[in-house]
Amino acid sequence: MTIKAASVTIQGVNVEGSGTRLDQLDAGIKVEVGADKARLIGNRLTGNLIGIDMQGGKDAFVGGNTIANRTDLHRAERGPGIYVWNSPGITVGGNDGIFITTSHHATYRDNRMHDVRFAIHSMYANDIKVFGNRSTGNDMGYAFMYSRQVQAMNNLSSGDRTHGIFLNYVTDAKLAHNDIRDGGEKCLFVYNVNKAAITANRFEGCDIGVHFTGGSENVTLTGNAFLHDRTEVKYVGSRWLEWSLKGRGNYWAGHVAFDVNRDGIADSPYRPNDSIDRMTWSQPTSRLLLGSPAVQMIRWAQSRFPGLLPGGVIDSHPLMSPAGAGLDTPDLATKGGTL
Repeated sequence: MTIKAASVTIQGVNVEGSGTRLDQLDAGIKVEVGADKARLIGNRLTGNLIGIDMQGGKDAFVGGNTIANRTDLHRAERGPGIYVWNSPGITVGGNDGIFITTSHHATYRDNRMHDVRFAIHSMYANDIKVFGNRSTGNDMGYAFMYSRQVQAMNNLSSGDRTHGIFLNYVTDAKLAHNDIRDGGEKCLFVYNVNKAAITANRFEGCDIGVHFTGGSENVTLTGNAFLHDRTEVKYVGSRWLEWSLKGRGNYWAGHVAFDVNRDGIADSPYRPNDSIDRMTWSQPTSRLLLGSPAVQMIRWAQSRFPGLLPGGVIDSHPLMSPAGAGLDTPDLATKGGTL
């Protein structure tokens, strides 16, 4: 179905069997330039290459659609559930699998996405709000690239294989009350990000809790909880980064410390990385030496004499408990990820 006129509503329709050419953007429903204020509600789109293709229509509402695209193709050949291009003012809610490019001033809320490449993949899209979405078992959860003014709040990523949240060349971002758990490689990846507030999120059960690299600046991490990540922080850089704010840092499951005055703040700062970590990141085969007495002696010396540590991340006021650190919101894994 192709919509060319303004103010068209498509509701309760079954659409299946589009073509297979990505270069043609074969889709079940296509909304073209000029088809403003389209409303696509409660439709079922099955066996298509792309479920819904938004190609320029303004102020659209896409909600409550069930989308199950073709699975007989290689992952790189499959299209997204919804493809949004240059469709400002769009609101997308209660759907599956979204790819966004060059489309500003939009809201994506309460969508459910599973077994796709990207739950939400946004490129060159400014002023977007991603609230209350649920991503389970995808290659990647929420990817934001080359964008400004990004807000991601109250989202769930559970069992996504590569990244829970991926930030690449993003300016002015706010991540809060997101629940990233049981992932594969990285709960959070931050690359070339300028001006971001990452607060009150839960990062649990990934190989790496947060990978921070690429000249990112003006990034605040506070009030987050890092639980049962194999490596809590991977930082590639030479500057010292302070990851606490106004006397309050983050909860780190790997930090063993005392709290003599019982104010909820650890009495000793947390430095998650040392020179041995840097060596193993740059020379992976050196992991064979991790159990050697020499390596253990270097780590012991660095723990006793912090001046020997290289530049890196420091949390001067780590929290003693995960309570209030990303865990003070409803459990999104059981509540469905809704606002």
